[in-house]
Amino acid sequence: MKIGLIGLPRSGKTTVFNALSNAGVKVSGFVAGKNEPNVAIVPVGDERVVKLSAMYHPAKTTFASVELVDFAGVGTGFSKEGADSAFMKLVKTMDALALVVRNFPSETGAAPAPAVDVRPVEEEVLLTDLIVADNRIQKLEQGAKKGLKAPGGQADERLLRRIHEQLNANRPVRDLELSAEEEKFLRGYQFLSAKPLIVIVNSDDSRFGKSAPLLAELGAGRTVVEFAGTFEMELAALPAEDAKAFMADMGISQSARDRLTQTAYRALGLISFFTVGEDEVRAWTIRQGATAVEAAAVIHTDIARGFIRAECFSYEDLMACGSEKAVKEKGLLRLEGKEYVVRDGDVLNFRFNV
Repeated sequence: MKIGLIGLPRSGKTTVFNALSNAGVKVSGFVAGKNEPNVAIVPVGDERVVKLSAMYHPAKTTFASVELVDFAGVGTGFSKEGADSAFMKLVKTMDALALVVRNFPSETGAAPAPAVDVRPVEEEVLLTDLIVADNRIQKLEQGAKKGLKAPGGQADERLLRRIHEQLNANRPVRDLELSAEEEKFLRGYQFLSAKPLIVIVNSDDSRFGKSAPLLAELGAGRTVVEFAGTFEMELAALPAEDAKAFMADMGISQSARDRLTQTAYRALGLISFFTVGEDEVRAWTIRQGATAVEAAAVIHTDIARGFIRAECFSYEDLMACGSEKAVKEKGLLRLEGKEYVVRDGDVLNFRFNV
């Protein structure tokens, strides 16, 4: 999973990036014209992995991971980036976008206005998509005049015109009701407004936890999470026990990283399943509704190709029984076929032959 951090200049994106990754990147890194994004791979905190590892004592424990990409500040002019520019190509590969908005005084003392700051970035995202849709429709029209037929025919053109109408009305593509076939078609265009959008309210210490009306306003039709950016960046550099004490004083129950990744999982409709054993305990990420054979393919395509059965039991049953042996003795281990829909927390072992 890739999450791209975007936002207006000086919104504290890189501070949030550091809070999430403990990367220690200079927070003014983009001011001097640095255009390359900051990138970090961070583990997805999951207490279930910790407990499974304590039970199996594996040689290796592997958490699911998220790639964070901290882009340079964007605002008006974002849509002027060419579709083929390196910047836009990278933004379009993100699975979700996290829009950071400032909820602290600016360097000049200007009061924060998060609800206002959200709009220009959202508008630029919509305009970027509108340009892509408009260009594609024009090409289809020109091809039709020359007697050329597009692979998808009139159905694809009708869908693009629906997209165009949606964007013209300042509504994101993600709000459209689409069939599975239509969603598959649109993946090729990588519309930015089709991606889940998470608004991160970056508050200072005095405002954190006291912005309920603001969060409610921003949360109308959006997914919102609040961070105390600078405070949580400092926390990320502390030993775990020290960090917990300071978090408790601030009323923070989970780290910034855990709060964002869990929010992103919900926004993207993702779940985790586990593989366990003496060699490795590992969490794997799949979309909600994925089948057993699709889960097998996440591990290796050969396992999916030679899929026979999946041995399956739930994490909850394992914890309640105390051991895998007890799970089997109580008849809670099941054999599932290819079409079994994997549930969050399933522990799977795949039988396969290639």
